[in-house]
Amino acid sequence: MSDSNAREHLGVKHERNRQQRIERIKRWVEYINAEPPETWGPQQNAVVNDQLDAAQSVQTSASHQQHVKDVAAEILEVIDEADADSE
Repeated sequence: MSDSNAREHLGVKHERNRQQRIERIKRWVEYINAEPPETWGPQQNAVVNDQLDAAQSVQTSASHQQHVKDVAAEILEVIDEADADSE
């Protein structure tokens, strides 16, 4: 297999992975629209917490860990705002 074929194969794989991620996101959006925040909120928190734990266990840089925490905080802010708007 030539380098260009290997790159093509990798490109196809990346695109397939991207499409799969998009489909999972769409399913998650459908789920959170169908279920109350009391159901999916703890699940989302568990995912974020697991990602933080994983980042810490692989000894990522302090700046990357802070970035992950900042993104998690932003997600929680958006959720809180959405909850406030729906009341």
